[in-house]
Order: sequence, then structure tokens, then C-alpha cells
Amino acid sequence: MRPRPFTSESYSEGDRPEAWRDVLASVGLQPTAATTTHAGHATAVRRNFQVVTLARLSAGPQSVSPRTDVVADHPLVLLPLEDGVALKTAAGYQIVAARHLLLLPRAGDWSVSFQREMRAVVLSVASEPAYRRRATPQDGEMRVLPPGGFGSVFAQMMELAARDLDALSDVEWTALARSLADLLPTFMCQHSDTASDLGGSSASKAATLHRLCETVERCLDDPDLTPAKIAGAEGISERYLQKLFEGAGTSFTHYLRERRLQRTWADLSNPAEAHHSISEIAFRVGFNDSAHFSRTFRQRFGLSPREFRQHEAERQTVATATADQRGWPQQALAQLRSRHVALARKTAAPFSAHDVEIAAAPRHHHLAADASRVHWGYFSHSLPPQVEIGSGDTITIETLTQHASDDPERMIEGDPGAESVFHWTRDRKNVDRRGAGPLDASIYGRGAGEGFGVHICTGPVAVKDAEPGDVLEIRILDIVPRASRNPDFEGRVFGSSVAAWWGYHYKEFLAEQNARETVTIYEIVDDDDAPYARALYSYRWEPQTDPFGTLHKTYDYPGIPIPPSSVRRRHDVLDGIRIPLRPHFGVIALAPREAELVDSVPPAYFGGNLDNWRLGKGSTIYLPVSVPGALLSVGDPHAAQGDGELGGTAIECSMTGTFQVILHKKNEFTNQPFADLTYPLIETESDWVLMGFSHPNYLAEFGAKGQSEVYATSSLDLAMKDAFRKMRRFLMNIKGFTEDEAIALMSVAVDFGVTQVVDGNWGVHAILSKRVFDHAPQN
Repeated sequence: MRPRPFTSESYSEGDRPEAWRDVLASVGLQPTAATTTHAGHATAVRRNFQVVTLARLSAGPQSVSPRTDVVADHPLVLLPLEDGVALKTAAGYQIVAARHLLLLPRAGDWSVSFQREMRAVVLSVASEPAYRRRATPQDGEMRVLPPGGFGSVFAQMMELAARDLDALSDVEWTALARSLADLLPTFMCQHSDTASDLGGSSASKAATLHRLCETVERCLDDPDLTPAKIAGAEGISERYLQKLFEGAGTSFTHYLRERRLQRTWADLSNPAEAHHSISEIAFRVGFNDSAHFSRTFRQRFGLSPREFRQHEAERQTVATATADQRGWPQQALAQLRSRHVALARKTAAPFSAHDVEIAAAPRHHHLAADASRVHWGYFSHSLPPQVEIGSGDTITIETLTQHASDDPERMIEGDPGAESVFHWTRDRKNVDRRGAGPLDASIYGRGAGEGFGVHICTGPVAVKDAEPGDVLEIRILDIVPRASRNPDFEGRVFGSSVAAWWGYHYKEFLAEQNARETVTIYEIVDDDDAPYARALYSYRWEPQTDPFGTLHKTYDYPGIPIPPSSVRRRHDVLDGIRIPLRPHFGVIALAPREAELVDSVPPAYFGGNLDNWRLGKGSTIYLPVSVPGALLSVGDPHAAQGDGELGGTAIECSMTGTFQVILHKKNEFTNQPFADLTYPLIETESDWVLMGFSHPNYLAEFGAKGQSEVYATSSLDLAMKDAFRKMRRFLMNIKGFTEDEAIALMSVAVDFGVTQVVDGNWGVHAILSKRVFDHAPQN
């Protein structure tokens, strides 16, 4: 009766297809063919009560069909949560929009194809419910029911129940399962205006029509798309094309317009598309006249595109609780409705001696930090590389802390690189985009990017010949602090730490009415015996007006300059306390493959904001490559940090790192510790450190809503389970232990620690000492 969670992170690459096949079988489905068995990232939560099973599935593109060995009176009920779904029957194909219910007989020649990502809810009732009412469509009829009436009630009940399967008590789940089973016959009695029949077309005609629909889908961006163009591409006459569409109860013109409208409907309701204007969304599916598009959209959906986008944002706000975390606040994300935003892509200029300084050694590179070489608050696979290096090359990368403006006198003034990045006057801001939000600041008006992502990252660095499926080994050879270049403080090193509103502590003040944000400025002392940090002074955040005139009541936007006169400094803080240094980089990331703009705060499989102090000099991190060139970025330098990063930040301090980068091709993984790598793996001289997260790949798990959903659902329990699963997998597949041996070893020899609880996607790391294997037999 308890939920049965599934994650592909528990399994090696070779075992994933069979494990996923078992998940599908539990709800009466199977892969359409062995070649389509999914082997990528997947998650599922299933719950049973007697004959009722409800499941929430999330995986990559694939096609599923009914299991042939299941006999049941009731159809499967499948609710797609995203577009890009097609139902195939002997008669032909039908495109199924998101949240249109599919009623599927347990047997028959049908399949459902998820062409983008598989995100769906499945209800399976294996035998007649208590009231013995027949629910199966007569003669194996399949139905596709659009939202509306009782169907909408049933669909929302399924979706909400599936979303909260983990949280429901046994009593609540039992009542809900019985209700779903009892309501199914009533639901089945409802008449559907849409069926899977294609007007009696032959299988050959249906296949031809399917090809035509696929061609239309590929050509939606062509504003001059005509029946003649499609017919010519498929080698048939225009007249025959029109007859095929008429046989399906539509026309080419109507089908084309409907597909374009469905695509714009989906994109306008998608928070991940908020940085695109309505005109951009319309133009990229072939609407070349904004006024015509607006009229057509209103006629079809009853609202103008702008009204619809605003309505969807407000609906999502009501439906989702606000999460008090740094980065993408859910309420803000749900209200994304930007007017015109284009990704601020830097133009890749030819490399010169000024751009990339080549040291005397032939394969060493130097990447300086200035406004033209950093991206602030986001990752993107579309960023042009600042330099390309080869496997085995070394590179020195300058990084700046985004907190330097907490004390501009000590950490910015006199430093040309820092001044270039932080330059912000009433007339100009050198780095405008500071986060993955709208560039026009349409939500709160805080500034471009809205602060949804905060880290200054230098790069990206392309690695020659790196391809998806490879692994990048990044060795940290050296870390040097960046000294102040202000003549008043020249040669001294400073950093800042903020106990902020996104910190774990923020709702735990002894007096609730005294909730506050406090900034502490530190000096880094280079003591020969034991370098340390000492606090110089602190101040409480006071409302700050940025150079553009926006008032910031909280520490909500990166890089706001803090004039000394605007705060009251307290100098007698942490008197006599010396904090041991742990220099490391909070952010080491490869570009993720999923989204165009990815918030820099939540870490995941691609690395990112790991905030693990073990990433210091002498350590190595292995990361899976997911885009050509890998696109390595480094930032968020820290002088010291404790596990947990409880208050919200470490001692943030600008630093320069020297790295050696080694590319491991996919066919070279045999007997390597990074074989089958889908997560950040850290190696130190003495330990293996595996990084677990609440959601190991939140972008894939939640799809378009991933960058908000991850903040709302993170927990240490989920992160601990992920760390356990990864360590079990490491011990079984890399070290050759049985599952029982792996669990026994973990309990007595593996240290699990809280990495951070402030980055949206919470982290737990598992530390395995290499000494454990000193006397083990060698393979």
C-alpha cells in the first residue's frame, strides 16, 4: 500500500531497460519494441490498493503498448501531462494534446508514442469495482476525451492524487483508490466527441496520413506552408492529400492551424518559455502576422494570447505553494509573462592575445574574468565558448564572487576585471542578464534575470572532441585568492558571508518579528602555519536602491553595490575567532542539455552549484558530458564553508584556479570508477565522494516546470535516498559487491553528510574511504 518509488539512478546503464520494463508492466504497459526500451533517466511513483494502481511516470521519448498477458474488464486510463503524444491504432494516428484523457482497452493493436518526453499519469483497475458496473468501451473502442465536464474532474483527481502519492496516508490513499474505481464506470458512460477512428481509412492510407502529419510538424515554422509543398515532399498529389485529411474528418488548413495553435497554447502556458515574447512564440510556428495570430487564438481559446499567458501564470501561482528558497521563487516563476526577451548571447570574437593569454607551455591557457567572459546566474548550451582546449591541457580560470559588491571598496575598486563585471551606474550595467529569468524584469522589476540564479561563472570552455556520453575529468591543480587592488587595501584578501532569507535558519529566529539578513565581511589571513579567516565587521541588510532606481527590501538581486553610508557596521563580531580555510569552487558545471536557460542555483547531474568544500586543491571531479564540447564553467569561489551552508552562503571570495581537463571517451570506461556515470563524482587523495540530490535530474523529472518544482519538493530524505542509491550502485557495479555486501559496507564504512540545504535541490554526499580497499583482491 505504501508508495513504490523508482529511479533509474539505482541501476547501471545495462540494467535500466529491464527495470523500466518492470515499471511499465506494473500498470499494464510494455515497450512497443525492444529497440525502444528506455535506458535514460526515469522516475516513477506507484501505489496499489487491491486491484487499483495509480502511477506517475517520467522518462524520455518512447512508445508503449498494452501487455498481452493481462486480462481485465476495465480500460487503462492515461493522462499525458505534456504535448507531443500520438495514439496509433490499426486505423491510423491521432495527435493527443496534454491533459486529454486516453481510454485504452487492455488488448488490441494500439500504442502510445511520447515524442518529446514521457510525462503521464496512469490508472489501472484490474477487475470490476465493488458495484460490478461494466466500464470497458464496447468492442475495444478507444477514446480521447478533451478537458471539460466530468472528464476534467476525473483528470484533475488523477493528476492531483498522483502528484501527492508520496504524502498520502494509508487511510487517505485507500479512500482515494476506492473513489477512482467507483467513478470509473460513470466516467466511461460519458460520450466523447473525439475518437481514434480515422474515417475508415485503410492501413496504407492511415500510414500515409501519419507521414503527412509528421512532415507538417517538422515544417510548422514555414509561414508559407501549403498542401502542395507537403504533397510534393511526400510524392503524392495535392488532391489525394486533401482526401486523406477529409477522411479523418478535417482539412489540411484546419489541421495546420490547429497544430500551430496547440503549440502556441503549450508554449504560452510553459514557464520555461517565459523569456520568449508572444510574437517570437507565434513566429516560430509559422504565424507571421501578430494581429492575425491574436485574433485566431482568441477565436479558438476565448482569450487573447496575452490574457491567456497571464491567466495561466495566476493559475499556477494559486496551485503551487511558494517555496522560500533562493533562485526561482515559485510564485514569481508562475507569473512569468515577459513581453520581449532574447537570450543575451555573446558574439564569439576571434581569439587574440588579449582574449586568451597563452603561457609559455604549449598546452596551457589562461581565461581572465571580465564582463565579456562571464555569464551571470545561468547555464546554457547555447553560450559560445570563450576558448577551446584539448584533452590533457591545463587552463587557469579567474573567478569572481557575486558578493564582491557587499564591500565594493575592498573587493572591486582598483581591480579592472571586477570593475568591468560589476560596473553599474544609472546609465549602464555591463552585465545585464543576471539570472535565468526574463531579461525585461516583468515580474517584480528587480532587474534583468530577476535574480533567478546568482553565480558569476567564467567560461564556458569547450573541450575538443567531447560528445554526449563521454566523461570529463577535471583536476584542480591550484587555487589562489584574488587580492584587493585598491591602494588602501592592496595585497589583502577579503570575502563576504550572508545569512540571508533563503538560509535554512531564516524561519527559526528566537523572536519571529526579528527576522533579518546579516552580512559579515572577512579578511583572509595567509598565516604560514594555518591560514584562516577573521571577521572584520558585519551589518544588517537595509533596503537598498540600485543605480537604476529599484528598491530592494531584501537581498534579492545579485551585484547591488552597497555604499558604506547605507548600513551600520558592527566591528566587534566573532572577536578572536579564527576560521580554518577550505578554499574551493562552489560551482563547477558542464552545460545541461535540457533547457535553454538553466538557473545556476540548483545543482544536478551536470554539476553546477555543488557547494562541497572537498572540491579544493588536489581533488578531482568527474562529470558526464551531455552537449557537444562539454562547455565547462567555473565560479562561486569560496574561502571556507561548513557542510550544510546553513545561513545561505560560504565565505564568498574571488579566486583563480588552475585545472587540468581530461576527456574520457565512452568506449574507454572499462574498469574505471566513472563507468556508467550519471552524477558528479569527486575524488580526493583519500576518498571517493558521491553527490546525492533531492532530484538528481530535476530538469528531466519535472520537464518544463522543473526550475520551480525542484524548490517546492526538495528534502533531505530524498537527497539521502539518492546518495544511498548511488553508493549502492557504485559498490555493486564498480567494486563488484552483491547488494547485501554493499549495504553492509555502507552501514559501517561510509559517511553520509549534508552538503547543503540552501540551493533549491538539497544535497547529501556519501564519503567512501579508499583505505577500505587496500587489502581487497585486485581484479
